[in-house]
Amino acid sequence: MSMDLTTPHPLQACWDLQLAGLAADALRTALTVELFDHLQHFTAPAQLAKALDLEPFNTGYLLEMLWAQGLLERDEQGNQYRNGDTARRYLSRSAHDYCGDALLFRHQVLRQAGAPLEQALRNGLPPATAPGPEMARRWAEAARVQIAQEQQAVTADVACQLVDRLPHATRLKHMLDLGGGPGLVAIALVERFTALQGTVFDFAETAAVAQDNILRAGLEKRLNIIGGDLDHDGFGSGYDLIWCSSVFHFARDLDGLIRRLHTALNPGGVLMCCHAEVPRNRHTAARVLPYYLHMRMQGRHVLPAGELAQRLRNAGFADVHQEDGLRYPVAPVTAVVACK
Repeated sequence: MSMDLTTPHPLQACWDLQLAGLAADALRTALTVELFDHLQHFTAPAQLAKALDLEPFNTGYLLEMLWAQGLLERDEQGNQYRNGDTARRYLSRSAHDYCGDALLFRHQVLRQAGAPLEQALRNGLPPATAPGPEMARRWAEAARVQIAQEQQAVTADVACQLVDRLPHATRLKHMLDLGGGPGLVAIALVERFTALQGTVFDFAETAAVAQDNILRAGLEKRLNIIGGDLDHDGFGSGYDLIWCSSVFHFARDLDGLIRRLHTALNPGGVLMCCHAEVPRNRHTAARVLPYYLHMRMQGRHVLPAGELAQRLRNAGFADVHQEDGLRYPVAPVTAVVACK
């Protein structure tokens, strides 16, 4: 019986998974040698290789692969390459929204997360430990560079657009950015909404990074910081808006934290949180579950779809609604908005 030989083989899905790892290595290599910094204009592989002290033929093969991945453009003759839109905006160090360090960091973390999977299946992983000085130090380092790049390029815009949809957005007075890292979301919000003042809460070392950014932005009269441990320390009260992003995954007592956030809000105040959930749809789940596999195996909170909204209702929040599949660093998240 005749069959269409161009139809992908059932194993192609498995092959694609393995090829994606090699493509990720190609991107890591290109970022490491700062290749995108030299491709503002059409450039021949030999010319690029000379500038970066690389092997010309292999440079050409890598450029062709990055072109096939949609990161580079090629001239009509197929002999020269330059940055495509994504590379121009995010992968060249001169770009305002440069995310190269964040991508290299994610690459390293994801590869490290994949290494102990067999061990996890056979014997389990050690449970996630309470944050200590070393974790606080590493979190501050990430906030200074990688997380800052992602907040600048992605998260701050999502937060501003979500808050902008609130009917009373322009009347918000006092906000909390819970687990705010480098504080760039809080900075973007108070720059956008001129009546708004706020507080960034995170580990003391990370809050100090936020303070540096607040001073650099000239917003020290409208933003302050609180350093502390999310599980044990207070984060203030009297807020009209609480923003939190990928924070609940790390709470030791999630329901207790939700109750504390309810108490911290003014009547009519809004809790707005963006967290990944386990989607019901298989295709959406394929974009979310790989990133959170290691975290789930450690016992962190990655809730089934809709469960966070129900927990908020159980804690006394009203007008709870959610929006699924929001673009976010690495994997889509669900935004849940709830009122006191």
